[in-house]
Amino acid sequence: MADLEGRTAAVTGAASGIGAACARRLAAAGAAVVAIDIDDEGVEAIADEVDGDPIVVDLSDADAVARLDLEVDVLVNNAGLQHVDPVQDFPLERWETIIAVMLTAPFVLARQVVTGMYDRGWGRIINISSVHGLRASPYKAAYVAAKHGLEGLSKVLAQEGGPHGVTSNCINPAYVRTALVEAQIADQARTHGISEDRVVEEIMLTEPAVKRLIEPEEVAELAAYLCTDAAGMVNGASWTVDGGWTAR
Repeated sequence: MADLEGRTAAVTGAASGIGAACARRLAAAGAAVVAIDIDDEGVEAIADEVDGDPIVVDLSDADAVARLDLEVDVLVNNAGLQHVDPVQDFPLERWETIIAVMLTAPFVLARQVVTGMYDRGWGRIINISSVHGLRASPYKAAYVAAKHGLEGLSKVLAQEGGPHGVTSNCINPAYVRTALVEAQIADQARTHGISEDRVVEEIMLTEPAVKRLIEPEEVAELAAYLCTDAAGMVNGASWTVDGGWTAR
């Protein structure tokens, strides 16, 4: 069991989905939670629920992220967004926003918090990647590129942080039951010209051997494990939660 009494954990994208589940789970383990999101009402609600502190910030604004004053023992880089289009139609501004939120912001946040972690001799950086950090799918150029970049960043942080007692790992889920995935279902239906039910059956669940969506709490439980002392030698790894997708 994770024991985070006396520790502080920051979670991005905390207003809903995986981020909210991580905030709840880490708070249950005793951590003081800093909930970060652009959704002011949502992040204040989850902060109230876990007796934490809300921070409202646009993670696509690197300067605003750099101005945050964070002193934490656990950093969960979870915030994400999606856009589905073939490369030739992919809007440049959407590419830039996705890369900023899902790759640049995790770098800026890690840069801010690692010195304090090093000084204390303990830290956990948990990057919520994706099966798309290990595999690709068509029509998701920015998302796949950002997640592949996050995998590389996580490994560098693992190499640099390990001697200081700071670990960095990725969690790589397949499709999780979140608002982001629900939006993807609608986008995929539009792109492929099929019904939303067919998107789930014929696109999202074709690769996993376990034919269901993942629950956010399942991802949060793995995040909590990575904060335990038992996981002290787990570093620079990518933990698949994909129902067997990448076992093919």
